[in-house]
Amino acid sequence: MSMDKRIHVYYSGIVQGVGFRFTAERIAQQARLCGYVRNLDDGRVEVVCEGSEASLGDFLSRVQQIFDGQIRDTNVERQNATGEFNGFDIRF
Repeated sequence: MSMDKRIHVYYSGIVQGVGFRFTAERIAQQARLCGYVRNLDDGRVEVVCEGSEASLGDFLSRVQQIFDGQIRDTNVERQNATGEFNGFDIRF
């Protein structure tokens, strides 16, 4: 799978303590994306994913659909992939 694109996403709202990281990890692994998800001290969740444009779009759509009632704001920055990740995991 082509890992030519990267998204750096910040989610805000009620996104900590609701299974967000574990769900994002599952969705990313199913889509064969590489990167990580982690909680931030300010209450947001940060996600960095690399993969094909289609897989990244699917990831964003699925997360939004599942957590529609909890997400207040989504800030997505699109970049070129760096290839630095070997899989997708939760960072603590």
